[in-house]
Amino acid sequence: MKSESILVDASAVLAVLLEEPEKSSILDATVGCEAKVPGCLRWEIGNAFSAMVKRGRLEEQDTIAALRIFETIPVQEVDVNLEDALSLAAKHQIYAYDAYYLVAAKKHRLALLTLDGRMNDVARAEGISLKEIV
Repeated sequence: MKSESILVDASAVLAVLLEEPEKSSILDATVGCEAKVPGCLRWEIGNAFSAMVKRGRLEEQDTIAALRIFETIPVQEVDVNLEDALSLAAKHQIYAYDAYYLVAAKKHRLALLTLDGRMNDVARAEGISLKEIV
């Protein structure tokens, strides 16, 4: 039996890595799924960790530990068309990083798993299906 493929964004990955309240719901929603991500995910996770250290939310050793866990998560990178992403970003006044996930989900016909309310709104407006968490 073929597993369902979904596109997972950084907000969902960070929630799992940082033991946020949504972690168990995300894990439940992704059981048996193949996670796909745009190539920017790794850099976005690194940027989020550095910002958390800068703001005093995490210590450097905590980010290193979380990064080691991140590196064990099986994900498959998918291509993103930069021109399409920039057009979508301009159309909806969103960051390019958010558009990368949305464009990848649309291009590869994948449901998007995100905790970002604005990305959910844009996904709905663009006809992109969402992987809901409960």
